[in-house]
Amino acid sequence: MTYVVTESCIKCKYTDCVDVCPVDCFREGPNFLVIDPDECIDCTLCVAECPVEAIFAEDDVPPDQIQFTALNAELSKLWKPIIERKEALPDADTWAKAKNKLDKLER
Repeated sequence: MTYVVTESCIKCKYTDCVDVCPVDCFREGPNFLVIDPDECIDCTLCVAECPVEAIFAEDDVPPDQIQFTALNAELSKLWKPIIERKEALPDADTWAKAKNKLDKLER
């Protein structure tokens, strides 16, 4: 099992999760993070660190977010690793509680 970053991360990109990841499995896009399922060791450390509750165990991804499992796998092959914490996007707090943001995802 792996962990999956879901829609809540889009346009926020808080990186608290990156700080605690022991295997550097996070990948960074312009306005979203993903987890490389081949690198994730299921340690669960990132889940509690996410201020927008965007990270779920693969088996616990909400039904309306299930497409993010494949999206994480796809984008993790394209994006570069992020290995240290960075500032969140400037308007992250504005977008933190927004819903239906998939169309805002920048690849």
